[in-house]
Amino acid sequence: MIAYIYIGYPLCVFLFSAFKKNKIDKNNSYEPNITILIAAYNEENNIEETIKNKLAQDYPVEKIQIIVISDESTDHTDDIIKKFEKYGVKLLRQVPRAGKTSALNIGIKSASGDILVFSDANSIYKNDVLRMLVRNFYDPQVGYVTGKMIYTNPDGSTIGDGCSSYMRYENILRKIETDIGSVVGVDGGIDAVRKRLYQPMNPDQLPDFVLPLKVVEQGYRVVYEPEALLKEQSLKNSDDEYRMRVRVSLRALWALKDMRKLLWNKMNRLFSWQLWSHKVLRYLCFIFLIIAYFSNLILWSEHELFSILFIIQSAGYTGALIAPVLFRFNNKFCILFFIHYFVLLNLASMHACIKFFLGKKQITWSPRKG
Repeated sequence: MIAYIYIGYPLCVFLFSAFKKNKIDKNNSYEPNITILIAAYNEENNIEETIKNKLAQDYPVEKIQIIVISDESTDHTDDIIKKFEKYGVKLLRQVPRAGKTSALNIGIKSASGDILVFSDANSIYKNDVLRMLVRNFYDPQVGYVTGKMIYTNPDGSTIGDGCSSYMRYENILRKIETDIGSVVGVDGGIDAVRKRLYQPMNPDQLPDFVLPLKVVEQGYRVVYEPEALLKEQSLKNSDDEYRMRVRVSLRALWALKDMRKLLWNKMNRLFSWQLWSHKVLRYLCFIFLIIAYFSNLILWSEHELFSILFIIQSAGYTGALIAPVLFRFNNKFCILFFIHYFVLLNLASMHACIKFFLGKKQITWSPRKG
């Protein structure tokens, strides 16, 4: 099961794509009206650069509307946004604080664009991102487009290297998933959707996950655009990354529960299989890791294969544990950094599953620390 989740499923998708290529009818000259929605909470250190970045996009300025929804920010975020009102930037304030999903639901009411683009408050786009995203909407079957997230790691930290490797793996998987129809996972900092397909979400729902599923539910494709680039600095601290992964996993689990009918979708069995393989089994992988480890221990004396596998697993977990320590002396242990991040992801999934079964939810959070 572990091999299937991380190797078998991508291989199956790759093989399917060799026989079934769903090409996208792109048009670089297509220029619909766009509304950029940015939800922000205490982002005084990032929001100015982010707004300037959106205003400087290689796209007709008269066709761009920028709406920033401040989630009851208590710093100077609102004051900074107001400086850009003369450039058409609209400030909306959400009171009381209710999280990103509620903020987007508020922002959509003032949106005039045919295409909605979602940006995080610290998302810095390459100057042609808007054009790269919207060219996909020339194809009438495309309802949602996600760009390419690249995590940068200036300090070469253990978490940074692992996160960067993980995102490269995810981006490859999204590319081949697009070839057979729709992708399952997207990045909330560089996404776009047709306004008419947007459906308001519950405050506890993860917009980066639920909204694409709602688009698929309506019969449209969710596709990956590798030329729409967003660079974001990865987290440096394991604790910060762990908390973020627990939050995202927990919200995704509730999203799967809310959208569970797509897991048994007779009209799109292919996507149901993708959803099970890419998301459900991925979040439950910690169960298979635990079973594999202890079953190999129990079967130690039955066959040398089991003892070898147990030793390999033990060495892997030990390497994951000491990777941060080794980093202080040498940053060339790349494989250990990846294993460290792999273990962290699965521990976070286990923690999220426990919180999920206890009925806990998380709606708000503090800004990501780069």
